[in-house]
Amino acid sequence: MHHQNQPTPAFNRRQMLRGCGMGMGSLALSHLLPMSTANAGDLHVAPHFPIRAKYVIHIFANGGPSHVDTFDYKPALESFHGKTAPTGDLRTERPTGTVMRSPFKFEQYGDSGLHVSELFAHTARHIDSIAVINSMHADVPNHEPSLMLMNTGDSQLIRPSVGSWLTYGLGSENQNLPAFVAMSPGGYPIKESENWRSAFLPGKYQATFIDSSHQQIERLIENINNDRTTRTDQRTALDLLAKLNASHAAERDQDSRLQARIESFELAYRMQSEAAEAFDVTREPQRTLDAYGPGDQARQLLIARRLIERGVRYVQLWHGAGQPWDHHDDIETGHRNLSNQCDRAIAALLDDLKSRGLFEETLVIWGGEFGRTPTVELPKEGANQGKQNGRDHNHYGFTMWLAGGGVKGGQKIGSTDEIGFKAVEDRVHVHDLHATILRLMGYDHKRLTYRYAGRDFRLTDVHGNVVEKVIA
Repeated sequence: MHHQNQPTPAFNRRQMLRGCGMGMGSLALSHLLPMSTANAGDLHVAPHFPIRAKYVIHIFANGGPSHVDTFDYKPALESFHGKTAPTGDLRTERPTGTVMRSPFKFEQYGDSGLHVSELFAHTARHIDSIAVINSMHADVPNHEPSLMLMNTGDSQLIRPSVGSWLTYGLGSENQNLPAFVAMSPGGYPIKESENWRSAFLPGKYQATFIDSSHQQIERLIENINNDRTTRTDQRTALDLLAKLNASHAAERDQDSRLQARIESFELAYRMQSEAAEAFDVTREPQRTLDAYGPGDQARQLLIARRLIERGVRYVQLWHGAGQPWDHHDDIETGHRNLSNQCDRAIAALLDDLKSRGLFEETLVIWGGEFGRTPTVELPKEGANQGKQNGRDHNHYGFTMWLAGGGVKGGQKIGSTDEIGFKAVEDRVHVHDLHATILRLMGYDHKRLTYRYAGRDFRLTDVHGNVVEKVIA
């Protein structure tokens, strides 16, 4: 019921946002920053173990790179080429053909003598610093559920991402930058923001998404500059907005979504002073730019180093959002093209981290959502264009590698069978990988929990074992 003698506010929150004079210098970033980070230096959950790695750079090879063509050397493919697979349990949800040899040469590298394909000859210079897990396995051979499993620990339900769990635990080291950044040139990958969302964790732990195909700072981070309103005026308007939002929140039982939005405004304001500098690779010396090489992948790998150098906790770099490693045909051409985009830059990143003293506190992860079959994929309607020179999805066995903080490099962990179809020795499920990542970051995966809907949830649900061999 409205009483005519009741005072009417001069303006409401919506009107204030439209006319407060802040321009969009601090506010427009909120669409890029669904939620902000924790306060600088704020550990939300006390670590359970010594922190071996403070930062993560996750290079996500989207689409399922072939392990038997990259880091899982299988000489038996040569002898069985064109023949029926020798193992009786070679099974997939889709029929495949005969065994296909790898079109790529493998060589041994480093003191460890581990085999690496020519596709990653530059990265192989660091093989003595890399732990190669050849016995990964997942649940199903489909992209969407496997992406969700790798990124959130659950293939069906919406759950917080790995980066969200880590920033929930460790917080941020830099108030002026988000703690969790996801970069993908050309736009979203499959499943879009579900790959890095915070789900039932407070919204401030969701990643900030950046389309890293843009090179100009004004397009990379829209509205980062405000030429119409001074910082003092912005601060005054933002303080008023904070008071209005606080009043609004108090009437709604401190809604966490509103609180996250309030914090996103604050971070957007603070980012004006540091984000442009952090994302601007032109500030790097020419020798560094030359080392990483040209292209979107090289640039976002260099940006990743600049971000973790400035305290960003978790950076996920997508490779293959538009052109995935999903080569059901022409795998020789497709895999070579994609490796040419990233191999040199990955090696440069590892060189860079080592030279700057960041390698021992940064965990670098490479891999996709699953691997590919050692057999050729049979042509079928609507797929592989009638060719028989590609491989199908394979979740029974694939490879990922880790390097950097707390990782014992120069080793191969586990193995697939003789032709690389199925993980058979020291098998590592995605839940085990997640448990190991958390351990390196200082957390017991069974104890880093969040209470929601009457239950204590965790990244690994009721699964997972730490892969002790990974840890130095």
